[in-house]
Amino acid sequence: MQNFDNQNKTRKKLIYSPAATNEVGKLQPQAIELEEAVLGAMLLEKDALSTVIDVLSAESFYKEQNGIIFKAIYNLFNRSEPVDILTVTQELKRSGELEIVGGSFYVSSLTNRIASSANIEYHARIVAQKYLQRELIRISTETIKSAYEDSTDVFELLDSTTQHIFEILDSNVRKQHAGMTSLIAQAINEIEQAAQQTDGLLGVPSGFTALDRITGGWQKSDLLILAARPGMGKTAFVVTMAKNAAVEFNKPVAIFSLEMSSLQLVKRLISSETEINQDKILKGNLDNHEFVQLNERIKKLSVAPLYIDDTPALSIFELRAKARRLKEQQNISLIIIDYLQLMSGGPDSKGNREQEISAISRGLKSLAKELEIPIIALSQLSRQVENRPGGSKRPQLSDLRESGAIEQDADMVMFIYRPEYYGIEVDENNQPTKNRAEIIIAKNRHGSIVDVPLKFIGQFAKFTDLDYNEGSDFYTSTPMTSGLPQNTDFLSQPTTKTLQSKNWDDDDAPGSDIIRRNDIDEVF
Repeated sequence: MQNFDNQNKTRKKLIYSPAATNEVGKLQPQAIELEEAVLGAMLLEKDALSTVIDVLSAESFYKEQNGIIFKAIYNLFNRSEPVDILTVTQELKRSGELEIVGGSFYVSSLTNRIASSANIEYHARIVAQKYLQRELIRISTETIKSAYEDSTDVFELLDSTTQHIFEILDSNVRKQHAGMTSLIAQAINEIEQAAQQTDGLLGVPSGFTALDRITGGWQKSDLLILAARPGMGKTAFVVTMAKNAAVEFNKPVAIFSLEMSSLQLVKRLISSETEINQDKILKGNLDNHEFVQLNERIKKLSVAPLYIDDTPALSIFELRAKARRLKEQQNISLIIIDYLQLMSGGPDSKGNREQEISAISRGLKSLAKELEIPIIALSQLSRQVENRPGGSKRPQLSDLRESGAIEQDADMVMFIYRPEYYGIEVDENNQPTKNRAEIIIAKNRHGSIVDVPLKFIGQFAKFTDLDYNEGSDFYTSTPMTSGLPQNTDFLSQPTTKTLQSKNWDDDDAPGSDIIRRNDIDEVF
């Protein structure tokens, strides 16, 4: 077997898979004549170059010389310089690769292989398909070889294989442009649907009336960042929203919890629905009537379309694979990630942590656009909030931790601020801060930059709407009203119940797969 391997290592562009098929020496998928035809058309006509420059890459060419010539053409195109036989020859000479490709004779001979560029796009697609076939063969061969090794970690192998396949998809499958006719029709359709909504909710609702009035619900393809200092209750807040969307509005929601275990989150949800102090839930110290209360009130929660994945140190590639599967199988409407700084860039990530966070942030935005659902990612704030001189501890965009790319990529950035946490008894307007919290919308690509007041019940660490029926003049007396939509029908909607939970940090990070909420009876 060793001699067999050594012999075949010298066979360029040949692959073998003796463990899988016992077939040796198969020639990889290729279309050399079409490669030469595409290059010849690019050298002859400028329009041909613009047609296929985003379809192919240097790696798409099976013949090494053709890939080098394409790279030279691409470099000229990138510098906005003319592309023809002479300029490409000079570019190859400058890079010292002219002799490698066969000299100026081979470059000029490419134009003799084709009379017209009429079918260049079709030819380029075939070349690209052959490249995809070769890449799939390469990945499969490496996977088969590694799978036969006893020392291989099968989960790492699965992750690596999935990552490579998604990299091929990302680099080769691009969304095509759309004309104004189809875009206008789609826009009119969405406007008509919005006009039929009497409650003002166009996206996934948060369950907080004041917040939903401003956002109209979380919108498709948006990346939303919710940031706060430890102790502000950001996990409790997003789990509240997940519960509201899944239980009250029947919207499938996926939570990727990198900090807390799935069972800990479930117990928070149970505490929210039953309104039983979470200390009693954790210790099992319930009275008889509280057991009855628990069994009665978790019925809706047990069948809610809520999915929790508590895989620790989740990479952006793993998240993409899991999210795509959930979208396909469960048609999820919202993804929540707790929290962004605990994600990893994957085994191939390079550079410092700031660059890694930037790559993760861009990946989350791309995933939101691809799946056409909102993604809410929690983020930590730097300590400079507490060290800021003066009495105010209100967070700012500059307080986002580790990367400015988070602010840049996000469609909306929100902060949770509870002045009572810092011992501040009255706010800037001389109003008492007891049991008060604010959702500070610091960036909003689609609407107002406002502060949304909420009530915080310390006994349960529970966020809820303000009680408008008790004479609150929030919508008529605060500066925020100028940015609110004038939708009085939405004010008549009942306030959604929200989560009660303790705001604590957990170091548990067990690995598990996605947990369906109809298994909730296994918690106790």
